Amino acid sequence: MMRYLFALFFSTSIFCQQQTDTIRSVQKDTLFIPKDSINNPNPTDFFTDTDLKKIDSLVIEEKFSSPLIDTLEYIIDDKDIVGNEQLTLTTDLLKSRLSKLNAETPFNLEFNPALEKVINSYLRYRKKYYPALMAKARYYFPMFERYLDQFDIPLEMKYLAIVESALKPRARSRVGASGMWQFMYGTGRQFDLKVSSYVDERYNPEKATIAACKYLSQLYKIFGDWDLALAAYNSGPGNVSKAIKRSGGYKNYWNIRPFLPIETAGYVPAFYSTLYIFEYADEHKIYPEVPEFFNFQTDTVRVKRTVSFDQISEVLDIDEQQLEALNPSYKLNIIPYVEGRNYAVRLPKTRIIDFLDKEQQLYALADAEDQSREKPLPKYFEMDKRISYRVRSGDYLGKIAEKFGVKISQIKQWNRLKSSRLRVGQRLYIFPRKIPASRYQNVSKPKSKTAKTTNTSNKYDIYVVKNGDSLWIIAKKFKNVSVDQIKKWNNIWSAKSLKPGTKLKIYKS
Repeated sequence: MMRYLFALFFSTSIFCQQQTDTIRSVQKDTLFIPKDSINNPNPTDFFTDTDLKKIDSLVIEEKFSSPLIDTLEYIIDDKDIVGNEQLTLTTDLLKSRLSKLNAETPFNLEFNPALEKVINSYLRYRKKYYPALMAKARYYFPMFERYLDQFDIPLEMKYLAIVESALKPRARSRVGASGMWQFMYGTGRQFDLKVSSYVDERYNPEKATIAACKYLSQLYKIFGDWDLALAAYNSGPGNVSKAIKRSGGYKNYWNIRPFLPIETAGYVPAFYSTLYIFEYADEHKIYPEVPEFFNFQTDTVRVKRTVSFDQISEVLDIDEQQLEALNPSYKLNIIPYVEGRNYAVRLPKTRIIDFLDKEQQLYALADAEDQSREKPLPKYFEMDKRISYRVRSGDYLGKIAEKFGVKISQIKQWNRLKSSRLRVGQRLYIFPRKIPASRYQNVSKPKSKTAKTTNTSNKYDIYVVKNGDSLWIIAKKFKNVSVDQIKKWNNIWSAKSLKPGTKLKIYKS
């Protein structure tokens, strides 16, 4: 064990030293002065006092006094660094490729040693991540490009979402920056991204992309340069304005880089490196995986009442994880119905007609389950109604989930658990769908046993599940039987466990 920890520490230290060396080399070697300005002292390549005053006034006018996001490192995890494969990417070849990209983009992609180190580092240590990233990109990039073009922003800006979140719609930083474009709560509200106990529109890929386009457009209005707009997106326009002044008025990103916060100094090179690797993926033998869907293969349909993912899953026989992936903005896996908000569910296009055909069946199922609950669903799931549960000896996630009528995945999501391991005394936050009677009522042990005996002594029928059956269909075959009762009697917490041949107990009383 000690040998493993030492090896892990040693490999991590090597990588950290590489990153430190990269930053130091930039601070020492990369003050780039345009060739024309050497022979021409008239500083057309610098900001004048008028320019700096304009920047300050625009910063105040736009009310951007704080950074958009916290200081996130590039989201791809560095803990998986393995091997030391030597690359065939020579300095001359990289110069040639960057020169071609530089001629086709408004970003400053000229070669420098710092950028070369970052690109080589990504190719050497992070190459295995790119096929999966590229599969996500094939789903999201067409939508990004549509809005980037609409706001007249360079299409290459789509790579910024990779640097910010690795295209994870529910990415969340340690200080609360959320979504693929990593908006803080206040800035998100400023750009019309609403957050409620049910919905966080920062997790909505389309709405968050529109907000990011608006913000980037305003940053470009302030600085007139896309490289500086990128830096400001990370650290805030105030920090970029200060860096410009401290550098003596330079407007080239590489010239002001030593005066930016250290995290921002690595942020723009991460963007350039990602852009290069995606554009030259074939040359580096990096090929995308096939995405489950392309964006054009999905569509949305508005709901006319509050419904949950598990209800949609049961009626349409669609995988619940697929619903979560297509609808990341619904925090509790519930689509609320709110007058004037027009909340919708995104589905594969092949299932839209199926949804419309079974829409009334879905709403009837939701009505039936609402009636069997102790409290109406919307009130029961308000954020201030959550409970705190202390883990006891013998507890595990499945047991706790069953106790409160929720799913293991929900408990993990609410508490940001990366594994199923629990420790005694650990506190879990839960939004229960049922309250254990023993927790809130004085029920003696003998009575509890008697109740259990009485329940099991009731007469019941056995129903064998057939092809095409759903809990809703089965419930309708019996008088005064609800879907929720069938679930409780047979310990069913997901429609996925309902398979042909399954035997269900249906109590007569």
